[in-house]
Formats: sequence, C-alpha cells, structure tokens
Amino acid sequence: MNEQSEKPNSVRLVFVSHGGKDMWVAKQIAKEIAACNAQPFLDESDINVGDDFEEKIRRFLEISHELLVLITPWSMERSFVWAEIGAAWMRQIPIIVVLLGVSTTDFQIHPNVPIFLKKRDIISINDISQYFDQLKQRVSKDCERSNNK
Repeated sequence: MNEQSEKPNSVRLVFVSHGGKDMWVAKQIAKEIAACNAQPFLDESDINVGDDFEEKIRRFLEISHELLVLITPWSMERSFVWAEIGAAWMRQIPIIVVLLGVSTTDFQIHPNVPIFLKKRDIISINDISQYFDQLKQRVSKDCERSNNK
C-alpha cells in the first residue's frame, strides 16, 4: 500500500487481522476481498521492510471501513489481534469474526474474548462466501453513493 492509498477514498478498505501462523489463509481471504472490488490490508503485503510496523497498522486501522478478524487457536493468543479488534471497536466500524479451528462455543467461553464480540453474528470459514456476497453489496452501495456526489 503506497502513501496515496493510505488516504480515505471511495474504495472500501478492509483490514484483515490474523495471527502469523494463519498467513496463508489470510492471503486467500485478502484475494477474495480484492475480487469484491474492496481494498484489503494485510500486514505481509502492505508493510515494507524497514517500515514502522505499528504505525502502518494504526494508520490503516484509522481509515478502514471494516475489520475482518480470522480467529484460530493461534490468533486467539496474539496481543496484536486483540489490539486491532479494540481499535475497530473504538472506531465503531463493523467487526467480522471468522472462525477456523475454533468452535463458536470455544470462542464464546475463551477468557480473552470481550463481551462486545460475543454478541456478534460469528461465521465459520466454511460460510465466508456469505461475507463476500455482503461485501460486494456494500462496495456496490459505496460506488452508487460516490457516483451520486
């Protein structure tokens, strides 16, 4: 992501939060987000060697329209994942929780999971196409609004 793309624009920006062990799956999700004509932010793809990692994450979170968080047994133990969720919650942007290798029950009873996430409609990775369909609809609405300005 270059400096120009870090400024708010009419493209829907989706922050993909994940643990390092989940990079391959996160990349597949990011590809599908891009196929929906939205712009994903994925740390491996959008942060260059030598960049201030935390600053880049903070800046993209400030302008993202939504956060998709991939919850796996590994990501549930990553403090950065919880910090990204907290930032999205403070900004009051949608937080989409996608479970992989974690049951809804295990997610609900995990001590790290904040109450505000337990109230959300949580989906399994096997149902992620539902999210992509809804994302396409949001992108389409964004384009309509942009064209009507």
